[in-house]
Amino acid sequence: MCAQPRVDPLTEDQVRELLGERGRPLNIFLTLAKNEPLFTAFMNLGGYLLGKRFGVERRERELVILRVGWRSGSDYEFGQHTVIGKQVGVTDEEIVRLTQDGLDGWSDDDAALLAMADELCADNDVSDATWAALSRRWSEQQLLDLLVLAGFYRLVSGFLRSVRVQREPGTPGFPKESTP
Repeated sequence: MCAQPRVDPLTEDQVRELLGERGRPLNIFLTLAKNEPLFTAFMNLGGYLLGKRFGVERRERELVILRVGWRSGSDYEFGQHTVIGKQVGVTDEEIVRLTQDGLDGWSDDDAALLAMADELCADNDVSDATWAALSRRWSEQQLLDLLVLAGFYRLVSGFLRSVRVQREPGTPGFPKESTP
């Protein structure tokens, strides 16, 4: 993304105490920290969705986040979660395929997750067919987690794009092989 940020981020030193042990000071956090109550709420929900108590396998979680980031046009989000996705088993080939229409070549479970992300990004609803496919594998509690995960990362993607948060140096964006 080449556009200048609309909200200048704080410095790492200004945010270090606020972040504590929650992670490195990424540009998204440096920007959100300009509104401390929002930052705190964001970090709490984000911490749950990325934490050990989240009820879905990490690779599956990352497939949803990456697909939502792609569908929402957020190269920042896609890039950050490309790095995380690779750490939990998402392959380079899958990362490219996440940026392409269609569900061919995905397992039934992965295809259901991607269909959910696609449908939520397109229509704010999950079709009966996709819900049935998801329900064969995941419990109601897990389905609630997945819906909130997709919604949260749609929100994050829109925030990042609207505020023009810049990717950190060395963080990838969309793969070169992706479809426009």
